[in-house]
Amino acid sequence: MFKDKIKKLGIEDQFYADSAATSREEIGNEIYPPAKRMLTKKGIPFGHHRARQITRDDYDRYDLLIGMDDWNMSNMRRMLGGDPNHKFRKMLSYIGLEREVADPWFTGDFAQTYEDLDRSLDAMIREEME
Repeated sequence: MFKDKIKKLGIEDQFYADSAATSREEIGNEIYPPAKRMLTKKGIPFGHHRARQITRDDYDRYDLLIGMDDWNMSNMRRMLGGDPNHKFRKMLSYIGLEREVADPWFTGDFAQTYEDLDRSLDAMIREEME
């Protein structure tokens, strides 16, 4: 979703984005089929992404590391040795919410997850472009 948004805004050369898991359950798997259906419905291309696990090198490589929920945030702190440079951010904080992005794996509500991400990504882009 993020890559699609920055491409449509013509600012994709100003960002480098990747996705990494904080758990091992989905490593090597493609995007979850119901998520693919939602992206297709919204006209968002997704290619052949396969899950990978976050690494300590990611902390040095990226300016921001964004988690969807408290479990992700806790795992990032543990796996990456803390956040001395204040790069961690919870996704919904961009729209002033403390709650977590609802995980559609458990809720089955891909529409709510899409809405949360859509609003948060717009706010994140605005903030990062300032």
